[in-house]
Amino acid sequence: MDSAISDLVPRRATLDGFAREVEADGGINLRAAEPLVAILVTTRNSLYRIIPLRRGDTAVLVQGGRFFPEPAEARLVGATFGGSVLKMHCIRKGMCMEIDPGTDDGFITTTRVLNVEIERDPTVRARPH
Repeated sequence: MDSAISDLVPRRATLDGFAREVEADGGINLRAAEPLVAILVTTRNSLYRIIPLRRGDTAVLVQGGRFFPEPAEARLVGATFGGSVLKMHCIRKGMCMEIDPGTDDGFITTTRVLNVEIERDPTVRARPH
């Protein structure tokens, strides 16, 4: 890439830069996630609880933020830096989630993801090995 252009365009705004940033943080591919096991996603402004409904699918039950005060069925489209490039079906730290609520109002883009973790059942205790 021409150095004059690379000084003007943030690295993640290029396709190569986007691919490098996504590879650096594994995140979660929703299609490979365990169905009915909640994923807790903390963004800059909100906490989301996302429950994959079926393996190999992007249908979720989502709650959190101002658009999902109550659990609602939606589709997790993927992770984005806010442009037109999208990492399909994934949740990644440092990127925004794009969620399709299934309405005519279009997709919802969250603020940047700060943390992603699997919700653990507090009633299940790990057995010593």
